[in-house]
Amino acid sequence: MNTNSLFIPLREENLTTMKIRYDFKTGAVRLYAAKEWEKDHDFAGYNHSWCIDGIFTEDARYLNTKEVWALFEKYELKDYLNEVIDLMRAGKHFGIDIYYYDKYDIRFMMNEHCRKLGLLNKSHSIMAGGIRRHSYDEPEIDVIIDGLNLGRGMSFKNIAGHLPFGGCKATVTMDELDLGNMEIMGFLAFALDSCRDMTGPDMNFPTEMSDVMIEQGYSMQYTGGPKAKTGETGKPTAYGVYLALLEAVNLNEGTKSLKGKTAALMGLGAVGWYMGEHLLDGGVEKLIIADINEATAQRFIAGHPGHNIEICPVSEVLRQEVDILSPCAIGGIFHDESIAQLRCKYIFGSCNNGLKASSQEEEIRLAKLIDERGIVYQVEWWHNTAGVICGAEEYLFDGDAESLRKKVEDIIPANTIQSLTESKKLGITPTEYVYRYCEDLLYK
Repeated sequence: MNTNSLFIPLREENLTTMKIRYDFKTGAVRLYAAKEWEKDHDFAGYNHSWCIDGIFTEDARYLNTKEVWALFEKYELKDYLNEVIDLMRAGKHFGIDIYYYDKYDIRFMMNEHCRKLGLLNKSHSIMAGGIRRHSYDEPEIDVIIDGLNLGRGMSFKNIAGHLPFGGCKATVTMDELDLGNMEIMGFLAFALDSCRDMTGPDMNFPTEMSDVMIEQGYSMQYTGGPKAKTGETGKPTAYGVYLALLEAVNLNEGTKSLKGKTAALMGLGAVGWYMGEHLLDGGVEKLIIADINEATAQRFIAGHPGHNIEICPVSEVLRQEVDILSPCAIGGIFHDESIAQLRCKYIFGSCNNGLKASSQEEEIRLAKLIDERGIVYQVEWWHNTAGVICGAEEYLFDGDAESLRKKVEDIIPANTIQSLTESKKLGITPTEYVYRYCEDLLYK
């Protein structure tokens, strides 16, 4: 276990649960920790022999705010807890919910940014955000920063998707998921349902976990499985990004055609592969691809004969001289140094948190640097929202691929027209405009 961890006091004191709450309007902080189940509790029985509000132990223990502070002081982690709370203050985050499954050393954290838009929405889930897995060798503070940033992004992404949910992100530190272990599946369902989140598998979790959750009767709040009528989320996400790109080109050049343009694509995963196909179908003259797995890049080339496709190292893709740059892999890639080296005209991709920042103010600053280089760019959550639209279409409406396609076509191009035209009128970047637009809905 890392030197600094919120889970150390839970493990040492046989506690299972912790909640951190922050009120950005008053500055108040509330802490809660508890022992709510025994170590041998059978999570495979969730929603079968017992439900979310059952009685799991006769030896429950509950700690209030003062007692939690004392507990962290006992383990010399008070400064670390303050560091986490300071991160929440910086992003106006509502809270972090923590669940610890000692038997398998599973560390579940739900990073909740804002619940406002999900209140009174007539669904169990009042928030929406993906669930991703982290390894034990990652510093926990990095996992928390990642989760908080992604949760904040989901608040805005849900607005962009016209969805009645607040924003959150679940991060789980654990070994690779065994879909046949019903104790673990039951625990992940219980933890998610306890947080009232609707989710879809993200990085390092197989999409099949959603199908298992539903088929085994653990949770209806997992979406985006291969068996869903709407399909997995990568394909509509790529389609939405592509439609946004076409609108940006049209507003800038008076045509939606990509014929004759060059493009560089970073990442050939669940979204990037389809984005590459859209770029080729749209008529790009040359496509440069980069993926950490060269075999994947070679497979993409083999699957698309007759096109001018080249491979470049991931470390060089941002510096390619192209018309279009489409980052569809890891985030945190645009910072002062990398922005100064950009040689493209448009940046439209799917990667979350592309701007290397932990606050809206820093994102707005970096977006301005991109704008000053004459590059058309809007923060990615304004156009990569088709994934969460897909989850909501399955969760709320029992929709299918056709109903999803129509919503993506109705929402995302119009969003892009709005951000690019209104920001130009105001003399600000599209990124600053969409943050202003969403903040009025979230914080006032």
